[in-house]
Amino acid sequence: MTAVATEPASDRKSGRADRRMPGWARALLWVAVAFVAVSITSYQTGLPQLTSSSTMQAAVRLGIPILLAALGGLWAERAGVINIGLEGMMILGTWGGAWAGYQWGPLAGLVAAVVFGALGGLVHAVATVTFGINHIVSGVAINLLGAGTAKYLSTLLFAPVSQNPRESPPVPKFDTYSAQPLGTWLEQLENLQRVGISDVAGIVGGLVTGVSPLTMLAYLLVPVSYLVLWRSPFGLRLRSCGENPVAAESLGVNVYRYKYFAVIISGALAGLGGAALILNPGQAGYLEGQTNNRGYIGLAAMIFGNWRPGGLLGGAALFGYSDGLQLRSGETTVHALLYAATLVLLAVVVLQLWRRNWFAAGVALLFAAVMYSVYWFTDELPDEITAYTPHLVTLVVLAAASQRLRPPAANGLQYRRGAD
Repeated sequence: MTAVATEPASDRKSGRADRRMPGWARALLWVAVAFVAVSITSYQTGLPQLTSSSTMQAAVRLGIPILLAALGGLWAERAGVINIGLEGMMILGTWGGAWAGYQWGPLAGLVAAVVFGALGGLVHAVATVTFGINHIVSGVAINLLGAGTAKYLSTLLFAPVSQNPRESPPVPKFDTYSAQPLGTWLEQLENLQRVGISDVAGIVGGLVTGVSPLTMLAYLLVPVSYLVLWRSPFGLRLRSCGENPVAAESLGVNVYRYKYFAVIISGALAGLGGAALILNPGQAGYLEGQTNNRGYIGLAAMIFGNWRPGGLLGGAALFGYSDGLQLRSGETTVHALLYAATLVLLAVVVLQLWRRNWFAAGVALLFAAVMYSVYWFTDELPDEITAYTPHLVTLVVLAAASQRLRPPAANGLQYRRGAD
């Protein structure tokens, strides 16, 4: 008699529930849960800055570079090339954008940032695809090379003008646009300070006012990346290189060529993310160290999004919001997020109890108790913690999302044509 393996009833139940609800619907549900938690926190703590339009504008401005770096990581890793070098490519993009932007205006700066980032991607492609160098080693080298190249060029070209080798002269910015009269109406609703309604008005108002063309381009690239990678023959061949390059080669796909395309596009997107740091309003120009590890955070957003465009958009929004909140409002509002995190964790507890996953529910309840205890017994967080809020959120989110990740099967593996 043959034994038949069976899964626990609780797993079957949760599996059926997951199958009934599409991934996009689950994502929207958690967005709604997070919104309700932040809205309640704003009301209970008397801190409308949590959902104000100014906070949302800062979140968008700070989240766009992370989003573009995440898209760059998506293109490379879907082709099977790990791109740790996003940070260095962003640095090259910031320098190239500042240099060309100062000379010929923001549009020229945008093009130069893309070209400089693509050159960084080309170097990474040559190292990993042609010479088979370990992807992590090559990525770290690109980060060092990007920082060193930018510093050398700044000393050579910027220092005589700005009198400072660490920064460029002021760079012209893109103009910003607002959807009117919608923006004015949303501002009026926000000023009413009604629970829920004013929160929605503040969030939407921040998304439709003070928007630059570069921001619009970044958001447009999310559906474009999805359509190209998942709905075109080119994207199917590119993704096959990240899943099973040997099988792709047997079907006539030029794996080397597609990997080169993917990594160069990855670098171009990272360079575009660097341009967002200098060509959007709020920054004078190139400044040494201004990327502040956003390339790594973009990589984390991509992983959080499970190597999907929609998911990484949510990750970039989360990291941009946490960064914008601590920048605009400081220690008090970041401290209030502990209350919001407690409410979200309580929602996780309810979900796990419904799934009859008692251990996960207990762990979530324990973390909720710790979060609320810290919130209750402290008035504000230390400056050292507040300044690193985006990095801490990155670690927490990756730890929470690690159980459901599914990277491309051949991601990071060395490929040689004709190998078995």
